[in-house]
Amino acid sequence: MSLSAGASLRFELSLVQPVLRAAAARMWRSDAGLPGRYRHYLRAMHQVIRASVPLMERAAARCEALPRDPVAPPLARYLRAHAEQERGHDDWLLTDAAATGAAPGELAGAAPPAHVAALVGAQYYWIEHSHPVVLLGYIAVLEGNAPAPGLAGRLASETGLPQAAFETLRLHADLDDGHSADLDRLIDRLPLDPAQRSLVAVSALHTIAALAELFDRIATAPHVSESAHD
Repeated sequence: MSLSAGASLRFELSLVQPVLRAAAARMWRSDAGLPGRYRHYLRAMHQVIRASVPLMERAAARCEALPRDPVAPPLARYLRAHAEQERGHDDWLLTDAAATGAAPGELAGAAPPAHVAALVGAQYYWIEHSHPVVLLGYIAVLEGNAPAPGLAGRLASETGLPQAAFETLRLHADLDDGHSADLDRLIDRLPLDPAQRSLVAVSALHTIAALAELFDRIATAPHVSESAHD
């Protein structure tokens, strides 16, 4: 029996997710540079997450311009609803960064580097020039790789940073499993044709590779001294 669209995507991702997990393990390794890497992580993830709602809103608008496409109406409804669920999550990261001692505006004012633009920007291109269903691959990766439940506590203990600096990790460890299950059900319900299924998979695989590169860049970033955040 052939796999459903959602199960097929999960199987394909399972083949490459060890690459992402290994990059995350390098980023979260226990050493003297961990506090600086965590601050770098907050900055990078703010640059990624602040694009989530605009991406979903743009993809929903593109769906609404495709009235004869059977995928478009249910996809637009999902994206509009999910955008509301995700709204404000970038502000959580700003609050976490402030708890680490980051100066006001340090995160929001930073220009995203090219590798972050490559991670997020590919979605804009595909939404505009292919089909908005592509965004489901991106969402599947981001929500299918939620932080481990104990990660926030370990990082707080090992970095010496305040517990308040890890609220986003804690919240996403709780929320993303449910969101991932909702997405699986949606992908199985949508009448995706083979080209659309392939597009979702290509987006997901690109997201895995780009996110692993982001984590590796954080893992190898120069040490950030504590005095820089005093």
